[in-house]
Amino acid sequence: MLEVRGLTTRYGNIKALKGIDLEVAEGRIACILGANGAGKTTLMKTVSGLLRPADGRITFLGEDITGLAPEVIVRKGVALVPEGRAILSRMTVLENLEMGAYHRKDDGIRKDLDAVMERFPLLKARKEQRGGSLSGGEQQMLAIARALLSRPRLLLLDEPSLGLAPLVVADIFRILREINAGGTTVLLVEQNVKQALKVSHYAYVLETGKIVHSGPAAELRNDPKIMESYLGGRQP
Repeated sequence: MLEVRGLTTRYGNIKALKGIDLEVAEGRIACILGANGAGKTTLMKTVSGLLRPADGRITFLGEDITGLAPEVIVRKGVALVPEGRAILSRMTVLENLEMGAYHRKDDGIRKDLDAVMERFPLLKARKEQRGGSLSGGEQQMLAIARALLSRPRLLLLDEPSLGLAPLVVADIFRILREINAGGTTVLLVEQNVKQALKVSHYAYVLETGKIVHSGPAAELRNDPKIMESYLGGRQP
């Protein structure tokens, strides 16, 4: 579904991404792992159009989307849930969700709103509250639900568990599995190595702007050398 070849992204003279190659198969979950500063968020922003690459190519469903504007990429079926959630804090939960469908003209918006309310019952109970009044976990659920209102074929998730309590993290990853089971392909950036490798089919390890390891998630999870060298120690 997604193919990235030779992707280089700069911040001025600094190369944040240095010739990235990766693929995400349709219907699967792929994760990108690595330390802070490895380039994970830069990669997600480049794929979603928030940053323009200096070199390389991004192909989605066989179409070159390199350097397209973010709103065009959303319409093509790619939605980003950014690090830090970036909800619209002064808008209500319902208004945030409606903004997720801003580009849609079809008759299915109300049905999709009802569906995400059922999937996220906490949001349904708080639909008239301002987004900024929600807890961190509720805001993360709102950010995911808002992205789903765009009807993405590919969902990009940047650090969805960041700063959340363990029980909330478990809920987020359960929801992620459900979304994938419903037919949405997922590219996940995550520092919670154990959970990410548990939920993913394929994994990439990013280090200082380069892919240094990749393979089936189960293989990386069971490789002590990779766990210790790149992922901060063996995971239980």
